[in-house]
Amino acid sequence: MHLPSRRAGVRLTLLYGALLVASGAVLLALTYLLVARFPADRVLVDGVEAGGGAGADAGTGRSGGGLPGVRPAARSGDVFAQLQEQAVGQHTDQLRQLLVQSGVALAVMLVVSAVLGGLVARRVLRPLRAMTGTVRHISAHTLHERLAVQGPADELKELADTVDGLLGRLEAAIDSHRRFVAHAAHALHTPLLLERALLRKTLIDCDATAETFRGSTERLLEISERQARLLESLLALAGSHRGLVHREELDLARLAEWALHVARPESERRGLRVTAATGPAPVLGDPALVQRLVGCLVDNAVGHNRPGGRVDLTTAVRDGHAVISLANTGDRVAPDQVDRLFAPFRGPGRSIGDGHPGLGLAVVHAIALAHEAGISARARPDGGLSVEVAFPIRTGDPRKGADDIGQLDKNAGFH
Repeated sequence: MHLPSRRAGVRLTLLYGALLVASGAVLLALTYLLVARFPADRVLVDGVEAGGGAGADAGTGRSGGGLPGVRPAARSGDVFAQLQEQAVGQHTDQLRQLLVQSGVALAVMLVVSAVLGGLVARRVLRPLRAMTGTVRHISAHTLHERLAVQGPADELKELADTVDGLLGRLEAAIDSHRRFVAHAAHALHTPLLLERALLRKTLIDCDATAETFRGSTERLLEISERQARLLESLLALAGSHRGLVHREELDLARLAEWALHVARPESERRGLRVTAATGPAPVLGDPALVQRLVGCLVDNAVGHNRPGGRVDLTTAVRDGHAVISLANTGDRVAPDQVDRLFAPFRGPGRSIGDGHPGLGLAVVHAIALAHEAGISARARPDGGLSVEVAFPIRTGDPRKGADDIGQLDKNAGFH
């Protein structure tokens, strides 16, 4: 349970009330000071203002008239002194009365300001309460609802529009997450069904031979390797969304050479012609993620290619960026469909059975965003795709990254 003093309405009421009381107190204080500054020893004698020095004129015996109840002959300095003393007393009494009445008025103002402050606070917070109630009732199943506040373009309308925009982005993110989970589950479920079918076929085949078992085992191994690559892509995709925790200096040229070496058996099997122009391209990033980005680019260029096609790879420093570019031949891609290739499970001609579930470019896009790198792709007129990723160059030794992947080269037998 929240204390009333912590509620925004109570705080606004106190604020408005304090401002009104403070304004009233300042007004009364100014009035009191102005009245207090008025001279108290000045009296009006026969229409003439006289102060403390009026006795000098009175001593001359010229009065110019008579005062009610005072004989002209008795008008002297003593009479003026008495009048001045009387005036000072009256002025002091008036100030005292003014002070008392001001205190009463201030007390009444305190009550009035509390009431008015509460009314104003409720009026100001009413739209916020309405928006809070609407947002509270919006759940994952009702994200299509919006505040849709109507009215002048003030701060409250701007806040409501901002919340509506946030709800829209949240709805899109949740929908994308649901689709991704569904596609990932399907991509993982299909190989499991294939494995189970192969195992059952092998077990129920009474005439199975050693060659049959060997063939089934090879297919199971191939399916298992595809599952492993899929899981690695999913892990890389999730890791890039979490942001970068570790950064090291790397060289895209060395990573590209290593990725081409790993993909050489597949490219030779397809009869692809691979050309590489790898110049130094230093970047500062997560070694595992950048290596995965380069590997996905090469795998995509090799896997989505036609027999006897070609792959062109380039790394260089251009316009203050470390750039890696890959172009391949393959099926024609409509220019308006290029952006869809970077969405998970939406690659061209993707198929679970052929080992291309459509995660390669999605992983590349996510890792590039995590490294604040720009990525662009365009469809080639004769078929295939050209992809370029530009990393911002960080300060450091561009050759230092070569040592970071030296062990990878040794493990792969690459020299």
